[in-house]
Amino acid sequence: MRLHRLAMTAFGPFATTQEVDFDELSAAGLFLLHGPTGAGKTSVLDAVCYGLYGQVPGARQGGGPSLRSDHADPHTPTEVLLELTVGGRRLEITRSPEQPRPKKRGTGFTREKAQSRLREYLPGAGEWKALSRSHQEIGEEISQLLGMSKEQFCQVVLLPQGDFARFLRADELARGKLLGKLFDTGRFAAVEERLAELRRAAEKQVVAGDERLLALAHRMAQAAGATSPSPSASGGEEHPLPELAPGEPGLAGAVLEWAAIARTTARERQDIALAAVQAAETAHHAARRAADTERERARLQHRHAEARHRAEELERQRADHDLARERLDRARAADAVVPALELHPAAEHDHAAATAAERAARADLATAPDLRFDAPVPHPTELPRPRHAADDAEPAPVASGQGAGQAPRVVGAGAGLEARGS
Repeated sequence: MRLHRLAMTAFGPFATTQEVDFDELSAAGLFLLHGPTGAGKTSVLDAVCYGLYGQVPGARQGGGPSLRSDHADPHTPTEVLLELTVGGRRLEITRSPEQPRPKKRGTGFTREKAQSRLREYLPGAGEWKALSRSHQEIGEEISQLLGMSKEQFCQVVLLPQGDFARFLRADELARGKLLGKLFDTGRFAAVEERLAELRRAAEKQVVAGDERLLALAHRMAQAAGATSPSPSASGGEEHPLPELAPGEPGLAGAVLEWAAIARTTARERQDIALAAVQAAETAHHAARRAADTERERARLQHRHAEARHRAEELERQRADHDLARERLDRARAADAVVPALELHPAAEHDHAAATAAERAARADLATAPDLRFDAPVPHPTELPRPRHAADDAEPAPVASGQGAGQAPRVVGAGAGLEARGS
């Protein structure tokens, strides 16, 4: 924000129009308002605050008559005009408080309402443009452009004169209270209290976390079977659990360092155990293979022993076996002549019948003189013979006692002759 011009008419101690050119005053970069008491130094600052927000700071805030100069002519209205640049825009604010004025007709005074006007200078057109005549709209526009309310502006930009003198004479405690009142640090105290509560809550969380961390560390130590990692895992030095209490600084780092060493030690022990397990598994596999080999050898030896035993038993039974084989061969040879032996009784019967027939035929020939002998007598072998059951069987082999080429016996000769005689 940059102030350019301030015009005050019948405002405060100024009975007539007083104008302040801030552009000329700020040409050197810094200026000072000074003068005797009652000269109107504070009134200039009040006019600036009134032009911006329609109110004056501090205890001087009151109604319209308190802002009007007692030395002003009754026909001169109280008015403040402030020209400034804020947010890249050049604005002109004109405000008049509620004040009495002479009646246009008759005698006496009437109260005139407060008025506000806001204009903006347009550099391109070279003229002023009216924006609003509403107190609320102008106040919201200025607060939005400045980013501060009237109270914040008075605490940051303007410091009331009486409060400043009290501040210079006060002790540290009173000065702190005064500064808290002037700058409205109550919200900062609330923020500080809130931060303290958050700090206490965070401390409780840290203590609880440290307790859980220590509990986990003790569980790790119990699982490892010792209260600290082995010296071999830390270069020959023991690393016990940290003796810090929960909540003390550095506890988490110390416990994490101890846990890292314990983890390294556990990994080394695990590697050693894995190597031992692998060696044991290798030895176990080798022993199993050796056991399998021995079992196979024992099985083969047992089979060999059984085979030898069976061979010896068979050798002891060889004589009986040979005798049985010889008997079997004789039985097979005897079986070959069984059919011929079965035909022998029938052959003897047929032979006896043929012999009887022959005898009868010879006797008949001797007693029959008229019997003609011109017909040839058939050979006994050509005579038909009775059919027996043995004829349906296969021909029997020739007996060993019958010579090759020997003529067969005559069977059924008498029957043939009887048939011939008839």
